[in-house]
Amino acid sequence: MRVDEVDTKDLSPEELIRLTKEWECQGIAHTYTEPVLWAEYAIDVGKLAKKEGLYNIYVTNGYITETALAELGRYLDAANVDVKAFTDEFYRKICGVPSMEPVLHTCEWFQEHGVHLEVTYLIIPRENDSPDEIREFCKWVAEMDPEMPVHFSRFYPNYKMLHVPPTPVEKLEEAYKIAKAEGLSYVYLGNVPGHPYDNTYCPNCGELLISRLGYEILEYRIKEGRCPRCGQKIRIIGAFSSNRQSF
Repeated sequence: MRVDEVDTKDLSPEELIRLTKEWECQGIAHTYTEPVLWAEYAIDVGKLAKKEGLYNIYVTNGYITETALAELGRYLDAANVDVKAFTDEFYRKICGVPSMEPVLHTCEWFQEHGVHLEVTYLIIPRENDSPDEIREFCKWVAEMDPEMPVHFSRFYPNYKMLHVPPTPVEKLEEAYKIAKAEGLSYVYLGNVPGHPYDNTYCPNCGELLISRLGYEILEYRIKEGRCPRCGQKIRIIGAFSSNRQSF
């Protein structure tokens, strides 16, 4: 599908900021498809968002040059990077790029420059789901920051991978256990609505802090940035709001 076949709206950065405030949102997330393709737009939005006290967030595959990072990173508050796998072979075979190194570098750059970072790993059966590969990925995250949120997402067959079956939930649960064993504090399972590992738990006492169903927050129990049971400081950005708007 070409870009001119997709139903889109042309919004100036100024109009986007106006709508963000009108709908009482805390910020803007640039995502779907790869936002690096129009980095200049995100930079222009980010400049205005900073003035208005709004968050500016990127959801990206992380394949970004050093030059773009230096400019874009000045206006980013948070990013979620899709680490597609943890082998160069996968990146060559599936993504068509020489190696995973630029993606890892982007993550490390965000971490070093104070951009709140979360990473997502889509587990694809027979492609990137070996326990050893997942363990190496988790070790890399732990070396950067063991409190960095990690999302293991369930794969569903689509587009050029219709021949690959959905990820077994048991495989996702195995990845969760590996991540916890490697010392990661905040681990989530995605694309499995209603699974208990979609929730946030206190890394110190295990208390349920945020209950979710898909994209909906059902219960929010963090008090002044801390666990209400043991007082553990919780790594979280932004204030919870129950405000709902129809777009």
